[in-house]
Amino acid sequence: MILDSGTGLRTIRDYLEIGHSYADYVKLGWGTSVVSHRLEEKIALYREFEIPVCIGGTLFEVAYAQQKFPEFLQRACDLGVQMVEISDGTIDLEESEKLRCIETAAAKLRVISEYGSKDEATVRAPHYWVSGMKNELGAGAWKVIAEGRESGTSGLYRGTSELRTGLVEEIVDSIPQEKILWEAPQKGQQAWFIKEFGNEVNLGNIALKDIIPLETLRLGLRGDTLLTFHSTSKGI
Repeated sequence: MILDSGTGLRTIRDYLEIGHSYADYVKLGWGTSVVSHRLEEKIALYREFEIPVCIGGTLFEVAYAQQKFPEFLQRACDLGVQMVEISDGTIDLEESEKLRCIETAAAKLRVISEYGSKDEATVRAPHYWVSGMKNELGAGAWKVIAEGRESGTSGLYRGTSELRTGLVEEIVDSIPQEKILWEAPQKGQQAWFIKEFGNEVNLGNIALKDIIPLETLRLGLRGDTLLTFHSTSKGI
């Protein structure tokens, strides 16, 4: 998942021309889709490269807080995006309400839910992650995102960007890998997941400028993962 944090059209085209085939979908981060000019042109540009567009979960949280969830869904449909993200990383949302929103949105669009808090001080026990993620998938989420923020300093990670490896192990013991998308904006985090789970692991919050660098990590064409995929005795 590529994170668009308000990138201009020319820059988007430059990066997609050399790396579009490595992106599964793009998320218009947090509330950038509200304040970005030429939004329809941006969505059309991603469509030109056959990359689905997702509205970020923070915008859903704003809409829910303002009691405008139906308007949020209608706006997404009017824009012609294919996906919306349902999250509760900032607002307090009862699980039953979040599941209801997932079910409602899934009747109109593909839904990807996000589990975990954006607050570095909020640490949830692994069994809450497992049960919450399972319930969201059961409610109709296509995949569930494990929160890491665009900074890689909360949710899955400690404030130092250190990965909570025990949490990851408990999640993968209970939920199929193909249903999980790990937010991993930093190179070291990306390399860890690739070495641990292979080069097909689902990774998110990848900056446009990191499309090609990440693909080299996946293929062992960078020092961080070279020895994971290539024997020094056999060559590449």
